[in-house]
Amino acid sequence: MSELTLPQRLQKSVAGSFHKTALLQKRVRELVRGAAPLVETREQNPIRIAFQEMERGLIELIPEEEKPQM
Repeated sequence: MSELTLPQRLQKSVAGSFHKTALLQKRVRELVRGAAPLVETREQNPIRIAFQEMERGLIELIPEEEKPQM
């Protein structure tokens, strides 16, 4: 049995889940803007890094109304 590709793993994990898709998109944007990865990795692709973080339960989406006010 072959290992799933990143697109296949993403589809399997987030298919039909707006919440997970939004979470992944938000984290990718943060990584692109210079945020440090939450996992130790040599990976450079922000999508792969964010997906690893999501798979390990290291990131979560906080609704706008629950974010602390600055």
